[in-house]
Amino acid sequence: AAAASVPVRVCHQEIVKFDLEIKAAVQDIRDCPGPLSALTELNAAVKEKFHHLRGRIQELEQMAKEQDKESEKQALLREVENHKKQMLSNQAAWRKANLACKIAIDNSEKDQLLQGRDSLRQRKTTKGGLAESASSITESLMGISRIMSEQVQQSEETVQTLANSSRTILEANEEFKSMSGTIQLGRKLITKYNRRELTDKLLIFLALALFLATVLYILKKRLFPFL
Repeated sequence: AAAASVPVRVCHQEIVKFDLEIKAAVQDIRDCPGPLSALTELNAAVKEKFHHLRGRIQELEQMAKEQDKESEKQALLREVENHKKQMLSNQAAWRKANLACKIAIDNSEKDQLLQGRDSLRQRKTTKGGLAESASSITESLMGISRIMSEQVQQSEETVQTLANSSRTILEANEEFKSMSGTIQLGRKLITKYNRRELTDKLLIFLALALFLATVLYILKKRLFPFL
């Protein structure tokens, strides 16, 4: 049992390490000033860390199932469920950080493109830049959409796993009471994220409105230059 606890302890430490690294990387995405290539690199790093974290959680779950003592098995399975919940929370934070960062980068690029339109040459340059920016925005939004789709699929798989383990969680309800502090903290975080949902939607709507206005402006100048 003592020998078996060593790999379990090492696996748990690695899970905690990847969890902290993911939180730090998500914060880096939220604070990323651009350009889009920098955001892409940060997302690639976070995706790799999620891959490693998911692997370690699966290893810990397998170790739990191989335990001889039922008490130790159930204790490890509870740890696995907690890690899965934390991973879901990190995935939600990752998606929100991407949206916030993308909107900030887009706004920054638009501000730069809209400056210095005093001369005809500067206006022509700005038009070309706006068209390129519009194309870049579309591609970036599609990329984020693909990332979110992948994360939703992974979340659905994790939720299904949690549903299959609900019976075990119910049986261990008394022991779970000792973790009420952590659960309450999780509820506060979820409430906070829900409050920010409306703000995120408004920001996305404003960004899309500005994008459409920019496209209409370009079309007007190209099709009706005399207006």
